[in-house]
Amino acid sequence: MIKVGFAKDIHELKEGFSLLLGGIKIPSSKGAVSYSDGDCLTHSIIDALLGAIGNSDIGEMFSNKDLKNNGRLSIEMLKEVYKIIVQEGFLINNIDCFISLEKPNLGEYKKLIKKSLAEVLHLKLDQISIKAGTNEGFGAVGEEKAIVCYCICSLEGKENE
Repeated sequence: MIKVGFAKDIHELKEGFSLLLGGIKIPSSKGAVSYSDGDCLTHSIIDALLGAIGNSDIGEMFSNKDLKNNGRLSIEMLKEVYKIIVQEGFLINNIDCFISLEKPNLGEYKKLIKKSLAEVLHLKLDQISIKAGTNEGFGAVGEEKAIVCYCICSLEGKENE
């Protein structure tokens, strides 16, 4: 059985916050505002994976009402989600991600991000696609006020019972 999940995550960008993507800290004058570490890319991957197996979403599983999630590393949340995927009898075929961010240019960081995610999700590098683009100056992303990440994933697993 093949399952597909899709998700989008958005975070406000402000000075004084860190920019993390896929567990990698990206040098930037602005970072993502969030209850956790603000790793928008990892948040979208978590939601896509949970959606593919028909589970809850990141907000339910890692509630901002739970103090242990305050400042929590999103990559650690992804490790928990990966365990659930495996326990449910699924394997990840691939994940395909798009990061919409005006600055900084992510070209030199995409390989590092892929390696970080591949390690956590026990995938080969060619099972992960990380693409990035600007918003050509339009909207909150174009005005450098926000980051948006999209993810689609494919899982293979048990037949419906």
